[in-house]
Amino acid sequence: MSQEELLVLIYKKDERAFTHLYDMYSKSLFSVINVLIKNREEAEDVLQDVFVKIWKNIDSYNESKGRFYTWILNIARNTSIDKLRSKNFNDNKKNLSSDNFVNLLDDSNKLVNKIDTIGIQEFVKKLKPKCIEIIDLLFFKGYTQQEASEELAMPLGTIKTQNRNCINDLRNYLKI
Repeated sequence: MSQEELLVLIYKKDERAFTHLYDMYSKSLFSVINVLIKNREEAEDVLQDVFVKIWKNIDSYNESKGRFYTWILNIARNTSIDKLRSKNFNDNKKNLSSDNFVNLLDDSNKLVNKIDTIGIQEFVKKLKPKCIEIIDLLFFKGYTQQEASEELAMPLGTIKTQNRNCINDLRNYLKI
């Protein structure tokens, strides 16, 4: 089933479309979510929330503003960040056993592999060093633009402009 056919079925709320949607995108979305959440069970819960949001909010997708995959990737990223900022998640994080801290160290070494699985590492490497730093903070580590501004000691407006320019550079690399 093509993406166009899938979208038609989703708009019609055809139940078969949900299965196809999940089969097509669950692995790549889970990879992105798991990089941010760093807890498999929580990441699976977020993935479920993401698919419900995609299903319920399909009418807000505008093809003229970007690709469908980009739209659902943003939903996954934003839902993950919301989860990270939630009080419940932070309270549970405070109660981690010492075994989890060993896993956190192991997971940080696997970050490059997870990014490679969604196929953008080679393109990100082509960007200017400042772009790599900004994209890493905003998209892979889940920082807000304000937090990235503080981390990099750059004005917020500069972060926003740089981010927009970096994303445009990345888009240009992806078109080649």
